[in-house]
Amino acid sequence: MLTEPRSGRLAAWGNALLAGLVSPDDAVAAIVGDDAVHRVEGLPGEPGPVGLTLALGRLRALGVTGLRVALPAPGHPLGLSGPPEFNARALDAGEAAICHGAAFGLVPEVREAGPDGDLHVEVVWHCLAVREAPPADVPSLGEAERELAEALREATEVLSRLDVAGSGPVAEAAIDAYRARAEKGREVLAPGYPARAVRVLELARRVGLLVSLAGESGHGGAVSAGEMAARSEALRPVERTARRAQVAAYNAVVEERERR
Repeated sequence: MLTEPRSGRLAAWGNALLAGLVSPDDAVAAIVGDDAVHRVEGLPGEPGPVGLTLALGRLRALGVTGLRVALPAPGHPLGLSGPPEFNARALDAGEAAICHGAAFGLVPEVREAGPDGDLHVEVVWHCLAVREAPPADVPSLGEAERELAEALREATEVLSRLDVAGSGPVAEAAIDAYRARAEKGREVLAPGYPARAVRVLELARRVGLLVSLAGESGHGGAVSAGEMAARSEALRPVERTARRAQVAAYNAVVEERERR
């Protein structure tokens, strides 16, 4: 939850590109980020993997007008609509981008390549057929914002009672890294997203930071098996709420377009 999912970058900047708000070069650069290269495999009419620029253009020609995000977890098919084969692959990856306007989905496969000491990351997006149906368990932005505020308040109270606190060098480094990201140009989402989506995504990331720090076994006084179980029980619904809000934020452009 502390790192931006690759499907989030693909959806956000893909939506900006499809809306004509950014150039193909800028969109691809933002999607690839620190990775070495991204390719798309399985596009109709293409015998092998192709680059992102060609792939996004081909998807537009196939009728794609927007991209949604799915962030499923075991027992929680968040953002998915089937079929089972696609859902299973997305669950293995922990994420997927779902096309709007054409029945395709994209699941990332992340590979490390290169010699020891000079490894780089390559991503292959597998384009597969999806079922055209409402995505599972995705809230509206308003619902997500209310749920996040409540979850953050409840989690803080529970974790305080358990004496779980963000302390020590690992926690301090994580907090410093979060603050640096938050201050870096405010590039939370791509152009075209409403301010509320930016706000919800920022809050979801802050909640994710709390979950990550509280989940570290070395922090706080919750050291017995019973206390660790209580900690996990308290964090589970909070983590789910943060993931739901994250998906709602990334999907806001497509949802808003549908309402119109």
